[in-house]
Amino acid sequence: MDLSFTPEEQQFREEIRAWVRENLPQEISHKVHNALELTRDDLQGWAKILGKKGWLGYGWPKEFGGPGWTAIQRHLFEEETALAGAPRIIPFGPVMVAPVIMAFGNAEQQKRFLPGIASGEVWWSQGYSEPGSGSDLASVKTKAERHGDKYIVNGQKTWTTLGQYGDWMFNLVRTSNEGKPQTGISFLLLDMKSPGVTVRPIKLLDGSHEVNEVFFDNVEVPAENLIGEENKGWTYAKHLLSHERTNIADVNRAKRELERLKRIAKSEGVYDDQRFRDEIAKLEVDIVALEMMVLRVLSAATSGKNSLDVAGLLKIRGSEIQQRYSELMMLAGGAYSLPLIREAMEAGWQGNFPGGNPALAPLASTFFNMRKTTIYGGSNEVQRNIVAQTVLG
Repeated sequence: MDLSFTPEEQQFREEIRAWVRENLPQEISHKVHNALELTRDDLQGWAKILGKKGWLGYGWPKEFGGPGWTAIQRHLFEEETALAGAPRIIPFGPVMVAPVIMAFGNAEQQKRFLPGIASGEVWWSQGYSEPGSGSDLASVKTKAERHGDKYIVNGQKTWTTLGQYGDWMFNLVRTSNEGKPQTGISFLLLDMKSPGVTVRPIKLLDGSHEVNEVFFDNVEVPAENLIGEENKGWTYAKHLLSHERTNIADVNRAKRELERLKRIAKSEGVYDDQRFRDEIAKLEVDIVALEMMVLRVLSAATSGKNSLDVAGLLKIRGSEIQQRYSELMMLAGGAYSLPLIREAMEAGWQGNFPGGNPALAPLASTFFNMRKTTIYGGSNEVQRNIVAQTVLG
């Protein structure tokens, strides 16, 4: 196992760094570095910038319009964009559904859907979780009944992240009740502008609108939007989830947020406290260990060895680290971390904030929001069972 980067890889890093420096809007990086709210225009604007360069689908092979980068190059791209303050690429299109369309979709579906994903023009949403079907995803009840050349879809999805912006949605739907629950699920692509689709906001405690409920009332979906074979959707769903769980680990964002934690600790006068420094040091060790795990996977892939099946393990450690750094930021700010003044979370706001440090304004919101990371994408308890079975034996 060789974890050092070659001169060519270091050169690639410098090229990415220079390009991001020139093309990432400063107002967006300011928001990201200070955990200020990103608008749809911010998120999609950056996606379109990457799309124009051909890098939104940075993990795609050349045959589908991607750059064809190696695993190491993809890692370096993720690291440089994260450290520069670029928004996290909204994964539902380029990172999650695109690999499914590439692997299991037909040529017509690939030609129809992939260009809009690669350009950043089309916003995709994920239709997996339902009331009562979260970690037990095999129990989904949203039904799709075949009527000639179309499906009629009825049911509900929930916790649909940024679904209020969605143009298209990939869904797990039940097409059969025979046999095991997993064997009756299909993977269907649905136009969210279709009659019968209703998106309702789920307002969070801080007043933000991040997640939604989505209802389907006799929604007509052309049968040509079925990916692969009917009742084989569980196989495609597992393929997608392996990408999602690796993405959740997000070690590069953790490295960026570690530096933000240090800035806050210094500004609040707790950085010199030995016990607090110990907690920062332990977090940094965990982040380095997570990065080493990621690099082990990349090393195995580039050397032609079997890649380690540790997507679940990456998800577990990555999500716990996200919760830990948000908690330490709260501790650094103390009582001044608690007030929620939404105006103080907007870029450029210059009003008074308790304690005098506007950097503390988003901390409570981020802390509570991060409670979700050990639940979504498959709860960590379930992931530990999977790791025990597939890795430990």
